[in-house]
Amino acid sequence: MDILFSGKRAIVTGAGRGIGRDLVKRLHKHGAHVIAISRNNDHLITLANECPGIETISVDLQDWDKTKEVLMKLDPVDLLVNNAAVGQLCPIGEVTKEEVEFTMKVNVHSVINVTQEVAKKMKASGKKGSIVNVSSQAGIVALQDHVVYCASKGAVDQITRVSALELGPHGIRVNSVNPTVVWTDMGKAGWSDPAKAGPMLEKIPLKKFAQVSDVVDTICYLLSDKADMLNGVILPIDGGFTAT
Repeated sequence: MDILFSGKRAIVTGAGRGIGRDLVKRLHKHGAHVIAISRNNDHLITLANECPGIETISVDLQDWDKTKEVLMKLDPVDLLVNNAAVGQLCPIGEVTKEEVEFTMKVNVHSVINVTQEVAKKMKASGKKGSIVNVSSQAGIVALQDHVVYCASKGAVDQITRVSALELGPHGIRVNSVNPTVVWTDMGKAGWSDPAKAGPMLEKIPLKKFAQVSDVVDTICYLLSDKADMLNGVILPIDGGFTAT
């Protein structure tokens, strides 16, 4: 299935590494004008070298007002991917206030902030659009030591549903992708130990973790006109983990 984004403008948050970085490359390759957002400017510099012509913005999405200020200066876009996220593992009883605030600011507050600022301009310009939130299987099922992360991704899925309800009448579709462990550098660092990975893999019927391309392929489909009737979908990319 050929999916092209010629003439489309797209914002990708968390664009410096992993899923976000590969997504920027894919969208750029298929004709989109991409605005890559990351708090790490060094990552953005190397990304821009790989994808000449993209715009880059270095901003910490924890800063609500600064993020809003930056977005207000941009022209309307057609596509948005809320990919930026953090994850800290801690069992109930050891969670700190700082961990909760940090995770919620990045994983939840920023999704609301970015979505509403981008959607305002979409609506004002009369643009139809597509928004994809990168959630997690942790938004659907309980995972050991993931209380804060699970809470944040559960919130992302509800943001997706409410956004789909409210923005759908304006021709703006909103969906989530919910991957299992993804084999990024971060995923490899956390799950390369067979003793840790084994029990998780046993719960995945396909007996494998997701590759970055699995997630990027799905996001591109949801962004495209090929998914024109998909709105408010919470889509696991988990090899069947959440089906068990």
